[in-house]
Amino acid sequence: MSNPFAWIAEPLNPNQPAKKFFNLNKLGDARYGRLPFSIRVLLEAAVRNCDEFLVKKEDVENILDWNVMQSKNVEVPFNPARVILQDLTGVPAVVDFAAMRDAVKKLGGDPEKINPICPADLVIDHSIQVDFNRRSDSLQKNQELEFERNKERFEFLKWGSQAFHNMKIIPPGSGIVHQVNLEYLARVVFDQNGYYYPDSLVGTDSHTTMIDGLGVLGWGVGGIEAEAVMLGQPISMVLPKVIGYKLMGNPHPLVTSTDIVLTVTKHLRQVGVVGKFVEFFGPGVAQLSIADRATIANMCPEYGATAAFFPVDEVSIRYLIQTGRDEEKIKHIKNYLVAVGMFRDFNNSAQDPDFTQVVELDLHTVVPCCSGPKRPQDKVAVSEMKKDFETCLGAKQGFKGFNVAPERHGDHVKFVHNGSDFELTHGSVVIAAITSCTNTSNPSVMLGAGLLAKKAVDAGLTVKPYIKTSLSPGSGVVTYYLRESGVMPYLAQLGFEVVGYGCMTCIGNSGPLPEAVAEAITQGDLIAVGVLSGNRNFEGRIHPNTRANYLASPPLVIAYAIAGTIRIDFEIEPLGVNAEGKEIFLKDLWPTRDEIQAVEQQYVIPGMFKEVYQKIETVNESWNALDAPSDTLYTWNPKSTYIKSPPFFENLTLELQPPKSIVDAYVLLNLGDSVTTDHISPAGNIARNSPAARYLTSRSLTPREFNSYGSRRGNDAVMVRGTFANIRLSNKFINKQAPQTIHFPSGETLDVFDAAERYKQAGHPLIVLTGKEYGSGSSRDWAAKGPFLLGIKAILAESYERIHRSNLVGMGVIPLQYLPGEDAESLGLTGRERYTIVIPEELAPRMKVQIKLDTGKTFHAIMRFDTDVELTYFRNGGILNYMIRKMAS
Repeated sequence: MSNPFAWIAEPLNPNQPAKKFFNLNKLGDARYGRLPFSIRVLLEAAVRNCDEFLVKKEDVENILDWNVMQSKNVEVPFNPARVILQDLTGVPAVVDFAAMRDAVKKLGGDPEKINPICPADLVIDHSIQVDFNRRSDSLQKNQELEFERNKERFEFLKWGSQAFHNMKIIPPGSGIVHQVNLEYLARVVFDQNGYYYPDSLVGTDSHTTMIDGLGVLGWGVGGIEAEAVMLGQPISMVLPKVIGYKLMGNPHPLVTSTDIVLTVTKHLRQVGVVGKFVEFFGPGVAQLSIADRATIANMCPEYGATAAFFPVDEVSIRYLIQTGRDEEKIKHIKNYLVAVGMFRDFNNSAQDPDFTQVVELDLHTVVPCCSGPKRPQDKVAVSEMKKDFETCLGAKQGFKGFNVAPERHGDHVKFVHNGSDFELTHGSVVIAAITSCTNTSNPSVMLGAGLLAKKAVDAGLTVKPYIKTSLSPGSGVVTYYLRESGVMPYLAQLGFEVVGYGCMTCIGNSGPLPEAVAEAITQGDLIAVGVLSGNRNFEGRIHPNTRANYLASPPLVIAYAIAGTIRIDFEIEPLGVNAEGKEIFLKDLWPTRDEIQAVEQQYVIPGMFKEVYQKIETVNESWNALDAPSDTLYTWNPKSTYIKSPPFFENLTLELQPPKSIVDAYVLLNLGDSVTTDHISPAGNIARNSPAARYLTSRSLTPREFNSYGSRRGNDAVMVRGTFANIRLSNKFINKQAPQTIHFPSGETLDVFDAAERYKQAGHPLIVLTGKEYGSGSSRDWAAKGPFLLGIKAILAESYERIHRSNLVGMGVIPLQYLPGEDAESLGLTGRERYTIVIPEELAPRMKVQIKLDTGKTFHAIMRFDTDVELTYFRNGGILNYMIRKMAS
């Protein structure tokens, strides 16, 4: 079909008539100038892709009429310009693509049709662990182990890069996906197929939103949804409300971007922005660098929004120059955005668009802070940290409580490390990690950490040798400017050598603690602490032995490492005492904003970015040496414990089967609020007594070879056994935190997988009962695939995290939601009943369905298929089945 808006396309430059853009101003519609800038990106994509089939004129009108339609749950399509993946979510995506090629061939279609149509970039950054630290060869040793553990996965990905067109793979050792995206992959404006249009993307990682800080609209989606986009399908989304977040004033000279983002996170959690866009405006935005904006946008999932958008302005253009982008391209970027009405001047209030709601923050009110001990939204001012932790110690078990009896608050355990005596107490810091793209992308906080380290070393301070310190930069550029500015030796002296380029501690790849430390923590049942410059600190995520974990700026990570405890008030207690007996306070060491900016202006220069990124795809010799096939169909190795053809499509036929009611289902798990994807599908270590460990042992692997769940996402046999395998899982059926449940027919307490297998063998369907914010945390397709393979047909929750609900839909698992004001308690549900969920033949978005219990009780719930497209996926048994049928027919 021809595009009905083709008439508004015109050359950007009269001297280049072949290069056009869709000039939205030619629509002659006053509503366009009132739209939030983020909604203008959705509108441009709809206009450019309008074919009266996947995208209709009615969709364009609905977006133009955003001011009216935002509150009406209207569904609109969105065609992102590209897709970004990291390896933990990228491997299962490529596995699915390979299996889909097999399925299409089996159904008589052309397997070559299964190929990315939309450009895709995959950055390998989630596989490296902190096995070695505090030694000069830590980086080399960790990278060698990374290749040793992940050779099969890397060979498979290299096959994918050769077998699939339009897919670029950035090798391991290059950096963290979101920082590489910000510094290198982001186009800001696409110049493709004769048209200029805004860069936009979806990614298989919830922190994809980091790129919003550069004015590129992007957010995280499930791996399953991303695969559909790669195959040319638009995303179907509800037209979002847009919260205008007005920034005013200047930050205090001692405040960092980390302090600002933790303040924003808590504030927006209180405002309530789940499922909405947040768009930043006001004169305060002009005071923030792109790195500062990217830090704020990065933690968008932690405050619950879909996107956190900073439109492009002069600061964005200066960043593109600083990071070595092509001058001619930068000129086109600005010219296009000005011409189409998407270039922003934050000091010009006449440009301020309409918003659903406006909230404000005066940057001058922000104080130094951390977040924890178990959630990123639980902000604590640094001045209150000691008192807050001691309150948490005795508080009842929960997000802000550890239930430690008052008489035990002073417990300590002595231990020997490398021949010296030490002791640990509640609050002792055992992990201090400068990690995660949230902060390592920001030169101001990284150089701030370096300058603080220099002053600390000069003052004679040290870090205790048993504390697991590490520095994992988000790109080689960071190492470059830390080295050139002269601060790297001081960081190394305090134990913060570079241990790898990847997410590492932030996603639980923190590696083992020294044995004596782990034993002391276990022996004393101590609440040991991890301090990290990351974005997630959910219980059980960072390390099994650190039950309290705090997010902090890189300089504060170093400060707490030197102190050795979280139980310190920096304002009145010294960080340490030097060899001369002099007390050294944090205020004596903290660098000022002016100090940091002077170093940044001198050492963070375009040449560094150009040098690092021009060789990024070829610099890793181990990757270059990998031998991988390039056949259209992948030859599955039955001996592989990493890569396995999944069973999703085994019984797939071209003909649709009508959906059936779920009859007499047992409840596999009865869970509470804020069940995260880490609880559902952990990414970290595989416990030696787990079903996954028993499977790997049966395949002749030793515990040393288990690797992590994250690294084995290409093998469904491991991942289904790892579903609900988090040691901190709280199941109401049993009175302790454990990855176990009750198998009701026998009354036995079993590991979750073993119970599910028993139910499956007896032909019993399963459901899960849960509370609010089910599926919060990182986007993780296995948090939907795993329950599907366990035989879970539906989840009944009070509310869902956006991406996770989408992933459940993508796998054909029904997301049910209690009616407003109802929950398991008000309905008197124990979870010991059997449930029949009546699925009618005629389905509609967000319809109510009847649920009957074997006790005779009946109630209703909302079936959270929010759009007609989602219902289409459900009728097909999931989005991948839909795509296979479409490609094979």
